Amino acid sequence: MKDPGKTYKNKGSAWTQGMIRLIILLLLLGYQTIAFASLEIKRVLISGRENPLGINTGTPTFSWQLASDGHDVRQKAYRIEVASDVAFPKDALVWDSHWQHSGQSLHQAYHGPSLGAAKTYFVRISVEDNRGNKATSKVQYFHVGLLDTADWGGAAWITKDVLPDSLVNPLPLSSSKLRIDKSYDLPVFRKSVHLQKRLKSSIAYISGLGHYELLLNGRHVDDAVLQPGWTKYDKEAYYVVYDLTKQWRRGKNTFAVLLGNGFYYIPPIKGRFQKHKVAFGLPKLKMKVVNTFVDGTEEVIITDTSWKTHRSPITFSSMYGGEDYDAGVLPANWTLPDYDDTHWQQALLTDGPALRAQEIDPVRIMEYFKPKKLQSSGNNGRMVYDFGQNASGIITLTMTGNKGDTVRVYPAELLTDDGRPNQKHSGSPYYFQYIFDKKGKVTWRPRFTYYGFRYAEVQLRPAAVKKIHINDIRAAHIRNSARQIGSFHSSDTLFNQIHTLINWAIKSNMVSVFTDCPHREKLGWLEQLHLMGPSVHFNFDVQRLFAKSLRDMRLSQTRDGLVPEIAPEYVQFDWGGDMFRDSPEWGSSAILLAWYAYQWYGDPAFLRDNYAMMKRYIDYLRGKAKNNILYQGLGDWYDLGPERPGVSQLTPAGITATAIYHYDLEILSRIAEILGDTATKRSADSLRKEVYRSFNTVFYQADKAVYGSGSQTSLAMPLYMGLVDPSVRQNVFENLVQDIVSRDTSFTAGDIGHRYLLQVLHKYKRDDLIVAMHRDDTRPGYGYQIRKGATALTESWAALPNVSNNHFMLGHLMEWFHAGLGGLGQEAGSIAYEHSRLAPRLLSWLEGRHVSFETPYGMLDWKSEKGKYEVHIPVNSRCTVVLPASADYIINGKRLDSYTHRTTDDGLEITLGSGRYTIKK
Repeated sequence: MKDPGKTYKNKGSAWTQGMIRLIILLLLLGYQTIAFASLEIKRVLISGRENPLGINTGTPTFSWQLASDGHDVRQKAYRIEVASDVAFPKDALVWDSHWQHSGQSLHQAYHGPSLGAAKTYFVRISVEDNRGNKATSKVQYFHVGLLDTADWGGAAWITKDVLPDSLVNPLPLSSSKLRIDKSYDLPVFRKSVHLQKRLKSSIAYISGLGHYELLLNGRHVDDAVLQPGWTKYDKEAYYVVYDLTKQWRRGKNTFAVLLGNGFYYIPPIKGRFQKHKVAFGLPKLKMKVVNTFVDGTEEVIITDTSWKTHRSPITFSSMYGGEDYDAGVLPANWTLPDYDDTHWQQALLTDGPALRAQEIDPVRIMEYFKPKKLQSSGNNGRMVYDFGQNASGIITLTMTGNKGDTVRVYPAELLTDDGRPNQKHSGSPYYFQYIFDKKGKVTWRPRFTYYGFRYAEVQLRPAAVKKIHINDIRAAHIRNSARQIGSFHSSDTLFNQIHTLINWAIKSNMVSVFTDCPHREKLGWLEQLHLMGPSVHFNFDVQRLFAKSLRDMRLSQTRDGLVPEIAPEYVQFDWGGDMFRDSPEWGSSAILLAWYAYQWYGDPAFLRDNYAMMKRYIDYLRGKAKNNILYQGLGDWYDLGPERPGVSQLTPAGITATAIYHYDLEILSRIAEILGDTATKRSADSLRKEVYRSFNTVFYQADKAVYGSGSQTSLAMPLYMGLVDPSVRQNVFENLVQDIVSRDTSFTAGDIGHRYLLQVLHKYKRDDLIVAMHRDDTRPGYGYQIRKGATALTESWAALPNVSNNHFMLGHLMEWFHAGLGGLGQEAGSIAYEHSRLAPRLLSWLEGRHVSFETPYGMLDWKSEKGKYEVHIPVNSRCTVVLPASADYIINGKRLDSYTHRTTDDGLEITLGSGRYTIKK
């Protein structure tokens, strides 16, 4: 019995209080309770995609991102399991990597037995971190595609008509005259199948050239448009894989397919715009469906002569001319099982290109715009709508009319002085047209074309002026559906507007290829890939689209090694000789984009797959050089000179072409070293030294300390590319600055030189000049374009109305927003942002900024406002944060001495592990 007069200690209570004191003490000392921190596997990629249907290899790679609420969390070990059954029973385990003591979480190779074609596999990733926490991913899956012709199981290419060999032309000259013998109908196809047994799975493989839409029982199988992506069709085409399991029903089922021309065939029809006349053949279809039943049996459906075909209600479709639809050609129920197709003709067999699974994100409708205002209307049957944004897209219409009534829509970037659509410089005539088959209300959009526009004139054809009512009209923006993974925002309104301006040009030119413009040409001009690629990668997940672009270059490379300026190459522009085919500043994307992409994403395939192309291209350039100098090409395209923009006016072509050549050799040497090719490294180094000497002999003027004409591009490119002797480097840079200042801080650089001008000014810490040049809206530049009403970046600095008003080739300031003002970068030797660097250029007048970027390891995010910095670093990576030198910083409540840091010429460099940090004085 306790003595009531004595004080007793509760042992449990004392222990609890002691633990509380200890925890508080640990927190005050800055320790993190990592043992209790969570660890999660957030994102698993299989050969670069999440749960991919159709990979082109039996030996995939695996990548994953980690998440934790702790600090300085790193992966210590991982395990990869691949099985043929989602439940992972032992007898279904195909490969087990077992626990690997490694921090690597990107592009880990599969080392099991080769996986079978047309089979689905399941993946499970397990990870342990440096604090002992473990995590296992949700089960992921992937489907191996059809790896060779035999895997198609007899599926044939089918068509409605065959183009005569005399009209097939996979690479026409722009000046060629094509004789028009006849107009070929676009086809549609049907095939009915009876389903009697319980279905376990249904996998479809389909390619329709140029593009297709697939329906099963009247329902589209996906929401993508312009499938499959376009490529060099005389070498290969893409097929797409679908899981149709949930779309079948007992009894009769019907496949229905519409085909469009795309870039497979540009119809040479008078009265519609044609940029070129490429003709690989007429539209065709190849398809295989494998149904697996619960009882273990299979049924295979293939394209053959049992399929039925008919003239399409799409009576005209062209990438350059628009699209027409006549609802009277077929009834609306033609895609349904109960439609009678006995009067349709039998499909014809034909040949077609080799196929590989499409691995890029599909093109989709990503956004809709309602009209901001009706520009004009009247009794003339014309209405002009303003959607407020210049973008790539099509029109969607809901309208009421009578049989035979016709609605025609002319999209345009600009208006004429009298308020009509102006297509003069964006490709004309281009229009969409719909013909009613009966009285009623319909919703319609074009299927196999697109244009760049802000305005649309709707014409009600004269006989129908008072009969048709437009219930709803919208602009549907289409683009590649790659995820947006980055953002930029600052306290400066104009900078934010410029970022938006450039971003719309990027989005409008990002489809199956990176195009120059979304209307007049829609071609994959290559210079923008290495010049604008850095900007794009900060904003969109385009790793696979970059890989596809490089593959297009490989397929377009000529026998003598030339990488043409356009890939896929559909036309040779033959005016001006070969200047529009052979510019080193364009073809060098074959080397530079591959190198940049390897650094950004860490996938060695960017180097391996393109190495042979790089070496062949260098051999080609060596053969073209005259005493190591290259003079061919377009030079600093669209620079600001005294004449109408076009071929370089201020900078000799030899400057830009040879500087790029020198840079190519430097990069090839680095790649050769990584790949262990010592012979190529030696030869590249030797040739680079020769080019260096020749360049300085020919172009350097020692008495003036300038190169060539002394233009901004003439000075910036040698400075960036290591062509200036260190002893005169500062003098050359000062002359560059003097040229800018003498022009009242105006720039003159064009498509090729502008990025290097920005890079050099930033490197030499003259960002004040970048601001002065680009924060002025009274002279040609970004602000000037906005002031003139542009909503997407224009082709010319002056936003001229007689050129394209949606081009992304000049958008290099976006890279500076992210890497200069935003400070995003990597430490030397880092790959895939494993060791990122945040070194923002702090401008006293800029009160705040916020930049985010999803690296391969996860989201890297930082913002600053009034001297306070918030940083988030993804798990399994680290970051060096560079701030103005000071010893007074407090980081997450701890003094600076608690963290690894040093003072350099750039400022105070603090190296941090993963996690969230608040830094302030």
